[in-house]
Amino acid sequence: MKTSELTDLNIAVVGAGYGGAAAAKALSLLGATVDVYEQASQVREVGAGIGLRPSTMDRFRQWGTFDAIAKVTSPSDYFEILTATGEPIMKEAWPGIHDFAVETKTHLIHRGDFIEALLGVLPEGMVHLGHKLETIEDKGGKSVLTFTNGKTVEAGLVIGADGIKSVVRKQLFSDKGPVFSGEHAYRAVASTDHAYGMVVDDNFRMYIGHGTKIYLLPLRHRNQMSFDITTLSEDSSWNPTMTKDDLLKVVEGFDERIVNIVRDLDMDTVNCRAVYDIDPINVWHSDSVALLGDAAHSMLHHQGQGANSAIMDAGALADALLDAGSVKDALALYQARRKPETDELQRISRQGWTEDEVDDVFPGQKTETSATSQER
Repeated sequence: MKTSELTDLNIAVVGAGYGGAAAAKALSLLGATVDVYEQASQVREVGAGIGLRPSTMDRFRQWGTFDAIAKVTSPSDYFEILTATGEPIMKEAWPGIHDFAVETKTHLIHRGDFIEALLGVLPEGMVHLGHKLETIEDKGGKSVLTFTNGKTVEAGLVIGADGIKSVVRKQLFSDKGPVFSGEHAYRAVASTDHAYGMVVDDNFRMYIGHGTKIYLLPLRHRNQMSFDITTLSEDSSWNPTMTKDDLLKVVEGFDERIVNIVRDLDMDTVNCRAVYDIDPINVWHSDSVALLGDAAHSMLHHQGQGANSAIMDAGALADALLDAGSVKDALALYQARRKPETDELQRISRQGWTEDEVDDVFPGQKTETSATSQER
Protein backbone atom coordinates (compact mmCIF):
# COMPACT_ATOMS: atom_id res chain seq x y z
CA MET A 1 0.00 0.00 0.00
CA LYS A 2 1.11 3.57 -0.59
CA THR A 3 2.43 5.58 2.32
CA SER A 4 -0.50 8.01 2.03
CA GLU A 5 -2.97 5.11 2.22
CA LEU A 6 -1.30 3.72 5.31
CA THR A 7 -1.22 7.08 7.10
CA ASP A 8 -4.94 7.46 6.41
CA LEU A 9 -5.69 4.01 7.84
CA ASN A 10 -7.41 3.83 11.22
CA ILE A 11 -6.68 0.52 12.98
CA ALA A 12 -8.39 -0.90 16.07
CA VAL A 13 -6.57 -3.72 17.86
CA VAL A 14 -8.73 -5.76 20.23
CA GLY A 15 -6.56 -7.11 23.04
CA ALA A 16 -3.34 -5.82 24.61
CA GLY A 17 -1.55 -9.13 25.09
CA TYR A 18 1.67 -10.14 23.34
CA GLY A 19 0.16 -10.22 19.85
CA GLY A 20 -1.93 -7.08 20.24
CA ALA A 21 0.92 -5.02 21.66
CA ALA A 22 3.36 -6.25 19.00
CA ALA A 23 0.86 -5.56 16.22
CA ALA A 24 0.24 -2.07 17.57
CA LYS A 25 3.97 -1.32 17.46
CA ALA A 26 4.54 -2.78 14.01
CA LEU A 27 1.48 -1.11 12.47
CA SER A 28 2.14 2.27 14.05
CA LEU A 29 5.60 2.24 12.47
CA LEU A 30 3.86 2.16 9.08
CA GLY A 31 2.29 5.51 9.89
CA ALA A 32 -1.22 4.20 10.57
CA THR A 33 -3.35 5.49 13.43
CA VAL A 34 -3.57 2.63 15.93
CA ASP A 35 -5.71 2.24 19.03
CA VAL A 36 -5.63 -0.81 21.29
CA TYR A 37 -8.71 -1.82 23.30
CA GLU A 38 -8.15 -4.08 26.30
CA GLN A 39 -10.93 -5.44 28.51
CA ALA A 40 -8.86 -5.57 31.71
CA SER A 41 -8.39 -2.55 33.95
CA GLN A 42 -4.68 -3.35 34.04
CA VAL A 43 -2.55 -5.59 31.87
CA ARG A 44 -0.54 -8.21 33.67
CA GLU A 45 0.72 -11.71 32.93
CA VAL A 46 0.85 -14.49 35.48
CA GLY A 47 2.49 -17.85 35.16
CA ALA A 48 6.09 -18.48 34.33
CA GLY A 49 8.81 -17.86 31.77
CA ILE A 50 8.98 -18.24 28.00
CA GLY A 51 11.70 -18.35 25.37
CA LEU A 52 11.77 -15.70 22.65
CA ARG A 53 13.25 -17.31 19.56
CA PRO A 54 15.84 -15.66 17.28
CA SER A 55 13.22 -14.84 14.64
CA THR A 56 11.12 -13.07 17.28
CA MET A 57 14.09 -11.11 18.61
CA ASP A 58 15.00 -10.13 15.04
CA ARG A 59 11.54 -8.61 14.65
CA PHE A 60 12.15 -6.55 17.75
CA ARG A 61 15.43 -5.41 16.23
CA GLN A 62 13.56 -4.30 13.08
CA TRP A 63 11.08 -2.36 15.20
CA GLY A 64 13.76 -0.69 17.31
CA THR A 65 12.62 -2.43 20.49
CA PHE A 66 15.34 -5.08 20.84
CA ASP A 67 17.16 -3.39 23.72
CA ALA A 68 13.96 -2.81 25.73
CA ILE A 69 13.17 -6.52 25.52
CA ALA A 70 16.71 -7.88 25.85
CA LYS A 71 17.53 -6.01 29.05
CA VAL A 72 14.95 -8.08 30.97
CA THR A 73 16.03 -11.44 29.54
CA SER A 74 18.76 -14.06 29.75
CA PRO A 75 20.26 -15.12 26.39
CA SER A 76 20.26 -18.91 26.01
CA ASP A 77 22.46 -21.18 23.88
CA TYR A 78 20.62 -24.50 23.85
CA PHE A 79 17.75 -26.61 25.17
CA GLU A 80 17.97 -30.08 26.62
CA ILE A 81 15.48 -32.91 27.09
CA LEU A 82 16.11 -35.49 29.79
CA THR A 83 14.38 -38.46 31.37
CA ALA A 84 12.62 -38.07 34.72
CA THR A 85 15.81 -39.02 36.52
CA GLY A 86 18.11 -36.82 34.44
CA GLU A 87 19.53 -39.10 31.76
CA PRO A 88 20.03 -37.17 28.48
CA ILE A 89 17.65 -37.75 25.60
CA MET A 90 18.71 -34.84 23.39
CA LYS A 91 20.62 -31.59 23.54
CA GLU A 92 20.38 -29.05 20.75
CA ALA A 93 21.37 -25.47 20.02
CA TRP A 94 18.34 -23.26 19.57
CA PRO A 95 17.55 -23.16 15.83
CA GLY A 96 17.82 -19.93 13.88
CA ILE A 97 20.72 -18.30 15.73
CA HIS A 98 22.70 -17.70 12.50
CA ASP A 99 19.74 -16.89 10.23
CA PHE A 100 20.11 -13.11 10.51
CA ALA A 101 22.70 -10.44 9.75
CA VAL A 102 23.45 -10.16 13.46
CA GLU A 103 23.82 -13.37 15.50
CA THR A 104 20.65 -13.60 17.58
CA LYS A 105 20.09 -15.96 20.47
CA THR A 106 16.92 -17.23 22.08
CA HIS A 107 16.14 -15.03 25.09
CA LEU A 108 14.45 -16.34 28.24
CA ILE A 109 12.00 -13.92 29.85
CA HIS A 110 9.29 -13.78 32.50
CA ARG A 111 5.83 -13.30 31.01
CA GLY A 112 5.16 -10.27 33.19
CA ASP A 113 8.41 -8.56 32.17
CA PHE A 114 7.66 -9.33 28.53
CA ILE A 115 4.23 -7.71 28.40
CA GLU A 116 5.49 -4.74 30.44
CA ALA A 117 8.35 -4.21 27.99
CA LEU A 118 6.05 -4.52 24.97
CA LEU A 119 3.53 -2.04 26.31
CA GLY A 120 6.35 0.26 27.41
CA VAL A 121 7.42 0.91 23.81
CA LEU A 122 3.92 2.01 22.72
CA PRO A 123 3.05 5.71 22.60
CA GLU A 124 1.17 7.03 25.61
CA GLY A 125 -2.58 6.98 25.09
CA MET A 126 -2.56 4.20 22.47
CA VAL A 127 -3.87 1.53 24.86
CA HIS A 128 -7.40 1.96 26.22
CA LEU A 129 -8.10 -0.20 29.27
CA GLY A 130 -11.53 -1.26 30.52
CA HIS A 131 -12.90 -1.88 27.01
CA LYS A 132 -14.54 -5.30 26.83
CA LEU A 133 -15.75 -6.04 23.30
CA GLU A 134 -19.47 -6.80 23.10
CA THR A 135 -20.13 -6.88 19.35
CA ILE A 136 -18.31 -6.39 16.08
CA GLU A 137 -20.18 -5.51 12.90
CA ASP A 138 -18.22 -6.14 9.71
CA LYS A 139 -19.40 -3.73 7.00
CA GLY A 140 -16.92 -4.76 4.33
CA GLY A 141 -14.48 -1.86 4.01
CA LYS A 142 -14.82 -0.94 7.68
CA SER A 143 -16.09 -2.36 10.95
CA VAL A 144 -17.93 -1.05 13.99
CA LEU A 145 -16.95 -2.19 17.48
CA THR A 146 -19.25 -1.82 20.46
CA PHE A 147 -17.90 -2.23 23.98
CA THR A 148 -19.73 -3.09 27.17
CA ASN A 149 -18.90 0.36 28.60
CA GLY A 150 -21.06 1.88 25.86
CA LYS A 151 -18.27 3.15 23.61
CA THR A 152 -18.54 2.61 19.85
CA VAL A 153 -15.53 2.67 17.50
CA GLU A 154 -15.30 2.57 13.71
CA ALA A 155 -12.11 1.39 12.03
CA GLY A 156 -10.84 0.63 8.54
CA LEU A 157 -8.95 -2.37 9.89
CA VAL A 158 -9.68 -4.41 13.02
CA ILE A 159 -7.18 -6.87 14.47
CA GLY A 160 -8.73 -9.50 16.72
CA ALA A 161 -5.92 -10.27 19.19
CA ASP A 162 -8.32 -11.16 21.98
CA GLY A 163 -7.01 -14.60 22.87
CA ILE A 164 -8.26 -18.16 22.99
CA LYS A 165 -11.80 -17.05 23.91
CA SER A 166 -11.82 -14.43 21.15
CA VAL A 167 -15.09 -12.52 20.70
CA VAL A 168 -13.98 -11.46 17.22
CA ARG A 169 -13.39 -15.07 16.16
CA LYS A 170 -16.66 -16.29 17.61
CA GLN A 171 -18.80 -13.58 16.03
CA LEU A 172 -17.20 -13.50 12.58
CA PHE A 173 -15.17 -16.62 11.83
CA SER A 174 -15.87 -19.68 13.98
CA ASP A 175 -18.20 -20.51 16.86
CA LYS A 176 -16.16 -23.57 17.85
CA GLY A 177 -14.92 -23.29 21.41
CA PRO A 178 -11.53 -24.12 22.94
CA VAL A 179 -10.51 -27.80 23.08
CA PHE A 180 -9.34 -29.43 26.31
CA SER A 181 -6.01 -31.24 25.94
CA GLY A 182 -6.40 -33.68 28.81
CA GLU A 183 -3.62 -31.94 30.72
CA HIS A 184 -3.10 -29.50 33.57
CA ALA A 185 -0.20 -27.04 33.86
CA TYR A 186 1.12 -25.91 37.24
CA ARG A 187 3.45 -22.92 36.94
CA ALA A 188 5.54 -21.11 39.47
CA VAL A 189 8.56 -18.85 39.73
CA ALA A 190 11.06 -19.57 42.49
CA SER A 191 14.43 -18.25 43.59
CA THR A 192 17.49 -19.94 42.11
CA ASP A 193 18.72 -20.11 45.70
CA HIS A 194 16.10 -22.85 46.14
CA ALA A 195 16.90 -24.72 42.91
CA TYR A 196 19.00 -27.42 44.59
CA GLY A 197 21.79 -26.82 42.09
CA MET A 198 19.61 -27.39 39.02
CA VAL A 199 20.10 -23.88 37.60
CA VAL A 200 23.74 -23.71 36.55
CA ASP A 201 23.47 -21.73 33.29
CA ASP A 202 20.92 -19.97 31.06
CA ASN A 203 19.67 -23.01 29.18
CA PHE A 204 16.21 -24.57 29.15
CA ARG A 205 15.73 -28.15 30.32
CA MET A 206 12.72 -30.43 30.15
CA TYR A 207 12.34 -33.66 32.12
CA ILE A 208 9.80 -36.18 30.85
CA GLY A 209 8.35 -39.38 32.25
CA HIS A 210 5.32 -40.95 33.92
CA GLY A 211 2.93 -38.96 31.70
CA THR A 212 4.41 -35.71 32.99
CA LYS A 213 6.66 -33.00 31.54
CA ILE A 214 8.60 -30.65 33.80
CA TYR A 215 10.00 -27.49 32.24
CA LEU A 216 12.82 -25.70 34.04
CA LEU A 217 13.61 -22.32 32.52
CA PRO A 218 16.28 -20.15 34.16
CA LEU A 219 15.64 -16.45 34.69
CA ARG A 220 19.04 -15.70 36.13
CA HIS A 221 18.77 -11.97 35.41
CA ARG A 222 16.03 -12.11 38.10
CA ASN A 223 17.87 -14.68 40.25
CA GLN A 224 14.84 -16.89 39.60
CA MET A 225 13.77 -19.98 37.73
CA SER A 226 10.49 -20.70 36.00
CA PHE A 227 9.10 -24.09 36.95
CA ASP A 228 6.27 -25.70 34.96
CA ILE A 229 4.71 -29.12 35.59
CA THR A 230 2.39 -30.39 32.86
CA THR A 231 0.57 -33.62 33.66
CA LEU A 232 -2.36 -35.71 32.49
CA SER A 233 -5.78 -34.99 33.98
CA GLU A 234 -9.43 -35.56 33.11
CA ASP A 235 -10.57 -32.40 34.95
CA SER A 236 -11.42 -29.80 32.30
CA SER A 237 -12.25 -26.93 34.67
CA TRP A 238 -10.29 -23.83 33.61
CA ASN A 239 -8.86 -23.16 37.08
CA PRO A 240 -8.41 -26.52 38.81
CA THR A 241 -7.22 -26.87 42.38
CA MET A 242 -4.21 -28.88 43.46
CA THR A 243 -2.80 -29.58 46.90
CA LYS A 244 0.91 -29.93 47.51
CA ASP A 245 0.41 -33.61 48.33
CA ASP A 246 -1.27 -34.08 44.95
CA LEU A 247 1.60 -32.32 43.20
CA LEU A 248 4.17 -34.41 45.05
CA LYS A 249 2.43 -37.54 43.77
CA VAL A 250 2.74 -36.18 40.23
CA VAL A 251 6.54 -35.84 40.54
CA GLU A 252 7.13 -39.22 42.20
CA GLY A 253 10.00 -40.95 40.41
CA PHE A 254 11.58 -37.70 39.19
CA ASP A 255 15.03 -36.44 40.16
CA GLU A 256 14.97 -35.90 43.93
CA ARG A 257 16.01 -32.27 43.42
CA ILE A 258 12.78 -31.69 41.46
CA VAL A 259 10.80 -33.30 44.27
CA ASN A 260 12.53 -30.96 46.74
CA ILE A 261 11.64 -27.92 44.64
CA VAL A 262 8.00 -28.98 44.75
CA ARG A 263 8.18 -29.51 48.53
CA ASP A 264 9.37 -25.92 48.91
CA LEU A 265 6.65 -24.36 46.74
CA ASP A 266 4.18 -21.94 48.26
CA MET A 267 0.98 -23.27 46.67
CA ASP A 268 -0.59 -19.80 46.86
CA THR A 269 1.93 -18.69 44.24
CA VAL A 270 1.36 -21.63 41.88
CA ASN A 271 -0.70 -20.80 38.79
CA CYS A 272 -2.97 -23.78 38.02
CA ARG A 273 -4.62 -24.07 34.61
CA ALA A 274 -6.28 -26.71 32.48
CA VAL A 275 -4.53 -26.70 29.11
CA TYR A 276 -6.61 -25.78 26.06
CA ASP A 277 -6.05 -24.91 22.42
CA ILE A 278 -8.38 -24.50 19.41
CA ASP A 279 -8.86 -26.51 16.24
CA PRO A 280 -7.40 -24.81 13.14
CA ILE A 281 -9.98 -22.54 11.55
CA ASN A 282 -10.36 -22.17 7.81
CA VAL A 283 -10.41 -18.38 7.49
CA TRP A 284 -8.72 -15.73 9.63
CA HIS A 285 -9.89 -12.61 7.83
CA SER A 286 -12.59 -10.70 5.98
CA ASP A 287 -12.00 -7.57 3.90
CA SER A 288 -11.27 -5.42 6.95
CA VAL A 289 -10.91 -7.76 9.97
CA ALA A 290 -8.13 -10.23 10.79
CA LEU A 291 -7.34 -12.54 13.67
CA LEU A 292 -3.90 -12.71 15.23
CA GLY A 293 -2.11 -14.82 17.84
CA ASP A 294 -4.17 -17.11 20.07
CA ALA A 295 -7.40 -15.78 18.56
CA ALA A 296 -6.30 -17.24 15.22
CA HIS A 297 -4.36 -20.34 16.24
CA SER A 298 -4.10 -20.95 19.98
CA MET A 299 -1.74 -23.89 20.46
CA LEU A 300 -0.55 -26.08 23.30
CA HIS A 301 2.65 -24.98 25.00
CA HIS A 302 4.76 -28.08 24.29
CA GLN A 303 6.71 -26.38 21.49
CA GLY A 304 6.95 -23.05 23.30
CA GLN A 305 5.66 -21.23 20.23
CA GLY A 306 2.47 -19.45 21.32
CA ALA A 307 3.95 -16.01 22.10
CA ASN A 308 6.54 -16.33 19.34
CA SER A 309 3.82 -17.06 16.78
CA ALA A 310 1.85 -13.99 17.87
CA ILE A 311 4.90 -11.75 17.38
CA MET A 312 5.59 -13.29 13.98
CA ASP A 313 1.94 -12.73 13.02
CA ALA A 314 2.33 -9.04 13.85
CA GLY A 315 5.41 -8.76 11.66
CA ALA A 316 3.81 -10.65 8.80
CA LEU A 317 0.71 -8.44 8.97
CA ALA A 318 2.80 -5.27 8.75
CA ASP A 319 4.81 -6.73 5.86
CA ALA A 320 1.63 -7.68 4.01
CA LEU A 321 0.23 -4.15 4.29
CA LEU A 322 3.41 -2.84 2.71
CA ASP A 323 3.47 -5.49 -0.03
CA ALA A 324 -0.21 -5.53 -1.08
CA GLY A 325 -2.27 -2.93 -2.90
CA SER A 326 -5.17 -2.78 -0.45
CA VAL A 327 -6.20 -3.81 3.05
CA LYS A 328 -8.30 -6.62 1.60
CA ASP A 329 -5.38 -8.03 -0.41
CA ALA A 330 -3.00 -7.56 2.52
CA LEU A 331 -5.15 -9.65 4.84
CA ALA A 332 -5.35 -12.46 2.30
CA LEU A 333 -1.58 -12.33 1.88
CA TYR A 334 -1.06 -12.32 5.65
CA GLN A 335 -3.12 -15.49 6.06
CA ALA A 336 -1.42 -17.18 3.09
CA ARG A 337 2.00 -16.57 4.61
CA ARG A 338 1.25 -17.43 8.22
CA LYS A 339 -1.50 -20.06 8.32
CA PRO A 340 0.48 -23.02 6.90
CA GLU A 341 3.16 -22.49 9.54
CA THR A 342 0.78 -22.09 12.48
CA ASP A 343 -1.36 -25.04 11.33
CA GLU A 344 1.77 -27.20 11.54
CA LEU A 345 2.76 -25.78 14.93
CA GLN A 346 -0.73 -26.50 16.25
CA ARG A 347 -0.46 -30.08 14.97
CA ILE A 348 2.98 -30.74 16.41
CA SER A 349 2.12 -29.10 19.71
CA ARG A 350 -0.78 -31.52 20.14
CA GLN A 351 1.39 -34.61 19.94
CA GLY A 352 1.32 -36.46 23.25
CA TRP A 353 4.91 -37.56 23.09
CA THR A 354 7.08 -39.51 25.50
CA GLU A 355 10.85 -39.79 25.81
CA ASP A 356 10.77 -42.55 23.18
CA GLU A 357 8.94 -40.27 20.75
CA VAL A 358 11.17 -37.20 20.99
CA ASP A 359 12.74 -37.85 17.58
CA ASP A 360 9.25 -37.74 16.00
CA VAL A 361 8.65 -34.27 17.39
CA PHE A 362 12.19 -32.94 16.91
CA PRO A 363 13.21 -34.90 13.79
CA GLY A 364 16.93 -35.39 13.28
CA GLN A 365 17.88 -33.46 16.39
CA LYS A 366 18.70 -36.33 18.75
CA THR A 367 22.46 -36.27 19.25
CA GLU A 368 24.66 -39.34 18.86
CA THR A 369 25.55 -39.11 22.54
CA SER A 370 21.91 -39.05 23.50
CA ALA A 371 21.04 -41.89 21.17
CA THR A 372 23.83 -43.99 22.62
CA SER A 373 22.63 -43.16 26.11
CA GLN A 374 19.13 -44.35 25.19
CA GLU A 375 20.45 -47.64 23.84
CA ARG A 376 22.26 -48.56 27.08
